[in-house]
Amino acid sequence: MAGNTRRGFIAGGTWCLDRNRKIDLWPREDSVGIAWGLEERGGGPACNLAVDIKRLDPSLPVETIGLIGNDDAGRKLLAAADAAGLERRQMHVSDEEPTHMTEAFISQASGLRTHISDLGVSALLSPEHFDFSETSARFMHLGLPGIHPKMDAAWQDDENGWVTVLKAARRVGLETNLELCTVTPERLRGLILPCLPHLDTLIVNDSEIGALAEMVTVRDGRTDVEACTAASAAILGQGAMRLVTIHFPEGAITVGRDGARVLVPSVKVPAEAIVGPNGAGDAFAAGFMYGLHENWPIEQCLGLGHAAAACSLRTAGTTDGVVGWQECLDIARRWGSR
Repeated sequence: MAGNTRRGFIAGGTWCLDRNRKIDLWPREDSVGIAWGLEERGGGPACNLAVDIKRLDPSLPVETIGLIGNDDAGRKLLAAADAAGLERRQMHVSDEEPTHMTEAFISQASGLRTHISDLGVSALLSPEHFDFSETSARFMHLGLPGIHPKMDAAWQDDENGWVTVLKAARRVGLETNLELCTVTPERLRGLILPCLPHLDTLIVNDSEIGALAEMVTVRDGRTDVEACTAASAAILGQGAMRLVTIHFPEGAITVGRDGARVLVPSVKVPAEAIVGPNGAGDAFAAGFMYGLHENWPIEQCLGLGHAAAACSLRTAGTTDGVVGWQECLDIARRWGSR
């Protein structure tokens, strides 16, 4: 696979316009919830990880691949990519459908988020939108299986379009990572298991690894770390990954193909500093993958992942809270670990 002569990241897949709002509580059907504080930001892994990496280290080259509509929302996303300093020659613009829009509500009662999406052009994204012939990046981050009908379906001789894209990326020497979407466990397994032989790393949460391995990894709202370890080993056996990393509220664990396990607790973020969880998972992945790119020890990669996620919690937008990697670590040290 790729060596250190390649540098930077390419993030591909979902680009959407997130409309982030706070809501007093999530209402039952046929009732009312009160929302306020609308903030529009770019969303989706092709946006979030790319922008987060640039915020962690502006010197790194970062490319993005996605599909947007020829409308005001699409133009806002192009402007966001430019403001972040992304290489966006593969942000394709379509006249066929509007830009993917997501209403993202953060409940003040529970702290949980709810996303409601109008897919728009995301329904048209296909492997034909991905071209790796000119990239010199080292890592390719891809998502989101489950909300792109053409990518989710069989493509030529491959089980789905995600497999096609991952195979193409690895052929040119990219190291591959896949971001998952919250869909039913059965659908998740159907989409993701065929991708495992074409991945170098997999970064998921505690529920996702349990769904993939058909194991119970969360009990009474608490992460079962031993079950996550066992699930990771099972998934490693079905793929080509050199490691699987699982993040959860209290910490994160990386399990290597050799069975080595590294566990690092998360940052103890002050309650008054938390604004919203949107983008925290992307920030964790960005911090962890930045460490991998810089060939840091796994413990330090996990530490930066936690630090970036903690900083992300300070804002409602998906990327606004992420700062330079050294500042992220400084903030995390001040707050301490769980």
